[in-house]
Amino acid sequence: MADMGRLNEELKAKARINRAHARNTLELVQAQFLARGASGLKGVQRRFHIMDDDGNRRLSFEEFSKGLRDVGINLHKEQEYELFRFFDRDGEGTIDFEEFIRAMQPKMNERRRKLVEAAFVKMDNTGDGIITVKDLAKHYNAKKHPKYISGEWSETKVYQEFLKTFEAEGHIDGIVTLEEFMSYYAAISCSIDSDAYFDLMMRNSWGDDLLL
Repeated sequence: MADMGRLNEELKAKARINRAHARNTLELVQAQFLARGASGLKGVQRRFHIMDDDGNRRLSFEEFSKGLRDVGINLHKEQEYELFRFFDRDGEGTIDFEEFIRAMQPKMNERRRKLVEAAFVKMDNTGDGIITVKDLAKHYNAKKHPKYISGEWSETKVYQEFLKTFEAEGHIDGIVTLEEFMSYYAAISCSIDSDAYFDLMMRNSWGDDLLL
């Protein structure tokens, strides 16, 4: 499989460059999220879910500001207001944080989306909409992993650590959903300019038999 660690580091490096050249607050915050790695946005989403005590999926400016600080995004107060007003389109003083997260999520073109979906379907042997250690074991030879060879990790540990790649910070349950899988590769995608290289990376990771 492709070196996920290397791809993640490339993403972080590109995000740091984008952060330095951001043209507005939206681009700046997106770059800061991506500089946390491919799973960074999922951790932010989870944090905002925790803050949503009444379950209405909306945040006041105070909650929004605190949520940004809690996940390490430090802006000037006027930048926070600018970003909040952008999403508070009805002027009611609250924002839909799911809409905010979607805006932060990098976009993939249709070809890349289909590749990612095909990889997920291939891995989801049971068709239950999730990838688990049991699914992964059918496609990934843990015995070739350096830490298995050295005796440091068991086969199960290798699978568990691999699945963590796709999960949100602070929410590691050994289960990867299509949303998490797609979110991870959407982030990785924005560091890869060439569709051909993205295609090659996906096929090296998940097999040449991915169907579009």
